Amino acid sequence: MASETLYDLKAISKKFTRGKETITIFESLDLQIKKGDFVAIMGPSGSGKTTLLNMLGGVDQPSGGEILFDGKRVDNLGEGDLARWRANNIGFIFQFYNLMPMLNAARNVELPLLLTKLNKKQRNQFVETALTLVGLADRAKHMPGEMSGGQQQRVAIARAIVSDPKLILCDEPTGDLDRTTADEILEMLQILNRDHGKTIVMVTHDPRAAKYAGRTLHLDKGAFVEREAEIV
Repeated sequence: MASETLYDLKAISKKFTRGKETITIFESLDLQIKKGDFVAIMGPSGSGKTTLLNMLGGVDQPSGGEILFDGKRVDNLGEGDLARWRANNIGFIFQFYNLMPMLNAARNVELPLLLTKLNKKQRNQFVETALTLVGLADRAKHMPGEMSGGQQQRVAIARAIVSDPKLILCDEPTGDLDRTTADEILEMLQILNRDHGKTIVMVTHDPRAAKYAGRTLHLDKGAFVEREAEIV
């Protein structure tokens, strides 16, 4: 029987060395994320939220412990295997979009597919599907500078989902948007989670944004405490 757990972090530790000082972010952190979860992670600045997100995305590695993705260890993969695993399984959405300003919307969305074996025609089909899903099929040829912040974030979402990843990681995805546009983006994430079965982990400082998630985890002093987010 297939496991319902997508991510299983076991006794994760993370330490940085700064000069002669050792800084401990996590001592022995456990976290399980089920397939189809929409998890919001909150906590004060410096609590390790982005570090955790980077470890979930294979961008950073733990100092100790084990990270299992769909039942398989990923914290001990080599760089090449890790890059292929990321390309096949993870989509990233950032606060400031991270679009290439010299590429139009379609070519920005296509970027993750360049790491796959898809041919040009197949890549174009995937790009068209992703842009249609976020309501921007008519903006495929537009450059980032010709679009609003909300439209640019929609392009970033299309880029994150174009390879049909199992997990979408969002780092403050609405932090640079007005309230109305932020709500539209969060509703889109809900649709991806509810209607398309995407597992989503979102780091946010905004309790209202966290309300869109299925559960909210508060990270403080290297430990998680599950609690309800309050609207402010």
